[in-house]
Amino acid sequence: MELNNDEIRRYSRHLILPEVGLAGQKKIRAASVLCIGAGGLGSPIAMYLAAAGIGKLGIVDFDDVELSNLQRQLLHGTQDVGRPKTESAQETLRRLDPHVEVVLHNTRLTSQNALDLLRPYDIVVDGTDNFPTRYLTNDACVLLGKPNVYGSIFRFEGQASVFAPRLGGPCYRCLYPEPPPPGMVPSCAEGGVLGVLPGIIGVIQATEILKLVLGKGTSLMGRLLLFDALEMKFHELKLRRDPQCPICGEHPSITKLIDYDMFCGISPQVSPTAMNPDEVTVQEMKRALDDPSLGIKVIDVREANECQIARIEGVPLVPLSELAQRFAELDPKQSYYIHCKMGGRSMQALQFLRQQGFQHVKSVKGGINAWSVEIDPSVPRY
Repeated sequence: MELNNDEIRRYSRHLILPEVGLAGQKKIRAASVLCIGAGGLGSPIAMYLAAAGIGKLGIVDFDDVELSNLQRQLLHGTQDVGRPKTESAQETLRRLDPHVEVVLHNTRLTSQNALDLLRPYDIVVDGTDNFPTRYLTNDACVLLGKPNVYGSIFRFEGQASVFAPRLGGPCYRCLYPEPPPPGMVPSCAEGGVLGVLPGIIGVIQATEILKLVLGKGTSLMGRLLLFDALEMKFHELKLRRDPQCPICGEHPSITKLIDYDMFCGISPQVSPTAMNPDEVTVQEMKRALDDPSLGIKVIDVREANECQIARIEGVPLVPLSELAQRFAELDPKQSYYIHCKMGGRSMQALQFLRQQGFQHVKSVKGGINAWSVEIDPSVPRY
C-alpha cells in the first residue's frame, strides 16, 4: 500500500516518528478494526483510529442517538438525536478522514452473528456497556484468535486491558470467571458517569490498538490498568492466564458461543407491554397517590441527589443504599408501590423487602421516567 501526497501530509506527524515512519503508517492503513459499540467508549476509539488512518473500521451498534448520550458520546451531535448511531458515526468519521473505509453493522451482536461479524477484522475493541455482550465479545475473540482490546467505565472509574490468549495473554474470563448477579452493578443510566471518563479510557484502548498494529511498545496484555478520575491516579494489576479457564485454558469446556443472557442471569426479553406480576404501571401508582382509601403507599428508592433533579410530590424517599438500615421504618403489613428511575432498583428493593417479610410490595414499571412520559411531562427525565 502506497501513500499519496495528501496522505503523507495528513499523517506527517506519524511519519517523522522513528517508531512509526512510512512503513508503520502503511501497517496502520492496511489494518482493520471492529469496534463493538458507538457510544461513550466507541466515540474516542473510532475517532482517533480514523484520524490515525486505520484502513478499515467496522462499527457495530443497533441504538439510536438520544439526548442523554451527548454528554459523552462525541461521535454524535444534537442534530443526530433520533438517528441510528452507526449512520451518525459514519458521517463524523468521514469528516475526520475520507480515506478510512467505515463499515456499518447496524445490528445487535448476538451468538448467531458474532463469529461472522468479527472474522474479517484483525483486532476487536470492546466498547460495550453490558456483561452479556462483554462475555460474548471475549468468547468470539478467543475462538477466532483475535486480540480483544477491553475497556469499561462507571461513575468516576475505568479500566482497560488487552486480552489475547493466542499471543500468550489471558482472556476476560481469566479475570472475571463469572458475571456479577443481575442488578448488582448499576448501568451508567442508573449510576451515572463523568462525561470525560470514556474519553480517557477510549483513548487508552485506541493507543493499545495502534501499538498492536505497529508491533511497538509494551501492551496491556497481562495487565489491568485501573483509573480513578477523582483521585487522578492510575493503578495496575498483574493478570495471569488461568489454566482452568473454560474457554482459553488447557482443557476448554466452551467450544462454541452460548446463550449469554442466560449465563449472566438475565431473563429473556419480553414484550414492552408485558407485565411482571411483581410490577404495576405508573397509572396504578397515580391511582394509589390520588386515592388514599386504597391503602397503598408509594416510596422512592432513588438517591437524594436524584430527587433534586426530579421528584413526585408527596412521595417519601428511602434510598436503596439505606434500605437495609431503614426498612424498620416501614410496616410489613402495609401495601407499598416502589419506584426508582427506570425500574431496576425498585425491583432490588422489592426483593430485599420480601426477604424481610413484606408481602404486599410492587415495583413500578419504568419508574419516574415512565411517569414523566405517561403522566406528567413537567417532571424532567434524566
